Amino acid sequence: MNDVQIYTDGACRGNPGPGGWGALITTAGSDQELSGAENETTNNRMELTAAIMALREVPAGSKVDLYTDSKYVMDGLNEWMPAWKKRGWKTADKKPVKNQDLWQALDEANARHQVRWHWVKGHAGNDGNERVDRLANKAIDILLGEG
Repeated sequence: MNDVQIYTDGACRGNPGPGGWGALITTAGSDQELSGAENETTNNRMELTAAIMALREVPAGSKVDLYTDSKYVMDGLNEWMPAWKKRGWKTADKKPVKNQDLWQALDEANARHQVRWHWVKGHAGNDGNERVDRLANKAIDILLGEG
């Protein structure tokens, strides 16, 4: 069983607009950075993608502490998702859940591990959070030919 620390973040220039995501995976003192970008997306989709990609990268059965500055991701997974599943991926007002594809992918990736989710305030000097924010924004720069 691996002990893993993950930081994730998403960024978007315009919402929707070009977006990027970043993740930092720390295991036994070694760091792995992941990032990516999409031309037309939303900040929420990038936040979800960061968590999915990081959790997929970690060996199954790991003990993971995942840090995010997205209440949307953390509350969605831990509070809203059970009700969405019971209602066939519908919200309380019977509308389809936005980003259902990514929520289902996150649910699957999360289930492979023992994950403890932690919320951190964004842009508040947390080193891990600041690092993944830079990764997400650099991915956008590269996508736009600016980096």
